[in-house]
Amino acid sequence: MPTDIIDNAYAFDNAAADAVPQLRALEEFLDPITMRRLAPPVLAPAAHCWEVGAGGGSVARGLAWAVGVEGRVLATDIDTARLTPMANLDVRRHDVRTDLPPGDAFDLVHARLVLLHLPERRRVLRALVGALAPGGWLVVEEFDCTAPLRVLTAPNDDAAKLFGQVTDAMLGILQGHGADLTWAQDVHAEMARVGLVEVDTVTHAQSWAGGSSGASLYETNSRQLEPELLDAGFTPGQLEVFRKLLRDPAFAVMSYQFVSTRGRREPR
Repeated sequence: MPTDIIDNAYAFDNAAADAVPQLRALEEFLDPITMRRLAPPVLAPAAHCWEVGAGGGSVARGLAWAVGVEGRVLATDIDTARLTPMANLDVRRHDVRTDLPPGDAFDLVHARLVLLHLPERRRVLRALVGALAPGGWLVVEEFDCTAPLRVLTAPNDDAAKLFGQVTDAMLGILQGHGADLTWAQDVHAEMARVGLVEVDTVTHAQSWAGGSSGASLYETNSRQLEPELLDAGFTPGQLEVFRKLLRDPAFAVMSYQFVSTRGRREPR
């Protein structure tokens, strides 16, 4: 086993009750962007695909519909409880940090919000490249968490300040679990370095108003990280004010930049 692995590095528990609204918020915001990035020429009928860290399975299901009955999709995660097999969608428990790739002839490998949490992300990226068939595509999508979140409107200055303090603390907690908040900026160069061609990157950000599914992501994150936020010095009352703010339509904030990078293995 590699020695650079941090046990239980991932800060969020997909088995927790709060994972349901968390995954739903991510899917509502990100799935339309992701499926555009996976559209032809990246994805073709009858393709063989690997969805890494499949979470709630929405992208895996979209891939299964796209590749048709002659295609095949493998959805993997360390916890597969929220994944449901289909006729052309297989589900397998798999830890991308420690397990060998489940094949080496995938036409598409997709990983969303996975590698940034893994201290061994560069080694894992090389393994994903090695799992591609000649001409196959790797698509890696991450949040760029380097820029402070910009509050657009808030009921008052104290509310905006509290939002910044809590979200900064949550990012610090993620870093403590091994996340690299700058990783999204590095993916393009890493793909080029390992020999992928036709590498391209797009970014997306939008405003999230209080009460929106996007704003709810911050609330569910705060619930999942509550023990560590309390250890960091926040009071239960402060966290409740933070959560109420995220339901207030007078509040709006820009999302993190979502960075989608894809590259192709050269055909033989």
